[in-house]
Amino acid sequence: MPITKLSLFVAITLSMICSGLMAQSLVEERIRRLDSRKKSVFLNRGIFHNGGPKVASTLKAVRHSYNPKLGYERLVMDFETAQVPRVYGHIATGEKRLYMDLFDTQIKGAVGSFGNSKYVESINFFPISSDTLSVEIHFKQSVSVDIFYLDSPGRFVIDVKG
Repeated sequence: MPITKLSLFVAITLSMICSGLMAQSLVEERIRRLDSRKKSVFLNRGIFHNGGPKVASTLKAVRHSYNPKLGYERLVMDFETAQVPRVYGHIATGEKRLYMDLFDTQIKGAVGSFGNSKYVESINFFPISSDTLSVEIHFKQSVSVDIFYLDSPGRFVIDVKG
């Protein structure tokens, strides 16, 4: 019986150590509140939120354009409301991804074709519940982003540069 307890203790300890090694520590990440204007401060890691109002909204389109003169690609998420819904997100540099949760937000059927992008590999939408939409943006390479939002109409803007 002591051997069984010891082997159980070792197994639990090893599983805790391994899960700790594979998990990403968000505690060390800086949390930034987004602004309603462009600041031209490009970040490559961290947690962000807009502190936004509790507004029920629908994501109606995602569009993009690359400006070689400025050296960045702009992604814009258009909403049907005058304000952007509450947003929380994480820039995961090592994974070349940006994760966002849009609260009180639904997606209108399918968002149109995104087309070719300089930095974005794919955008995935996950309607978690009737009022939460998770978004995953997968980049082709490690990037830095400048994130802000605009009102009237509600738009969430991500400027991306390599």
